[in-house]
Amino acid sequence: MSVYIGNLSHEVEDEDIRHVFLKYGSIKRILLSTNQKTGEKRGFAVVEMETDTEEVAAIHALRGTEWMGYSLKVNRAKTIADTGSSRQF
Repeated sequence: MSVYIGNLSHEVEDEDIRHVFLKYGSIKRILLSTNQKTGEKRGFAVVEMETDTEEVAAIHALRGTEWMGYSLKVNRAKTIADTGSSRQF
């Protein structure tokens, strides 16, 4: 039950994402991707929602939405099983 959010502003913080996603349900956790060496944000995040219903509501409402100057890419997050990769997020 995770949502991928791409094309994020590099200025976005966890709390910004939390504020937007709480409108659609309960959030288990937010993983905001950063460069391990520099700490700079990489422009995408994964939000884990409590239920599939909440996940679907967030995806449909936010996909293509203009936020912080960027058009969001919002989809169901792929799992390792979906990609056939052993690489972890």
